[in-house]
Amino acid sequence: MEINYINTKKAPAAIGPYSQGIIAGNLVFTSGQLPIDPSTGELVTDDIKLATKVSLENVKAILEEAGSSIEKVIKVTVYVTNMDDFSKINEVYAEYFTEHKPARSLVEVSQLPKSGLIEIEAIATL
Repeated sequence: MEINYINTKKAPAAIGPYSQGIIAGNLVFTSGQLPIDPSTGELVTDDIKLATKVSLENVKAILEEAGSSIEKVIKVTVYVTNMDDFSKINEVYAEYFTEHKPARSLVEVSQLPKSGLIEIEAIATL
C-alpha cells in the first residue's frame, strides 16, 4: 500500500517526530491537532469553544490538503483535559458536523502537549 505524507502551512507544523497526516489507500489519518493558530503559532489556552474551533479548523486544513473534507470524516477522537467542557465542545463540534455525523470518542486526559485544553484527530475517506 502506498503511503503519502500530508504537509500544509494552513495547519501547525508537527511539534515532534510525526506527520500532520497520512494518506494510506483511500483513507486519511490526521495527527491530533492542538488549538494552535497556524498563522501566529499561538496556542488557545483560555476559551474551550475557540480552542475547539481552532483544532477543528486545523483538522479541516489537513483533510483538504489531502483531497478530502470534513464531510468525508468517518471517525473523530477528541481528547480534553476537563470533561466539564463537554457541552461547550459539542456546541462548536455541531457546527462542523451538521447532517454528517461520524463515529466519535471523547476522552478526558490528565494533560495534553503544551498544556492544551483539547486535541482532535480524525480519519476520513478520500
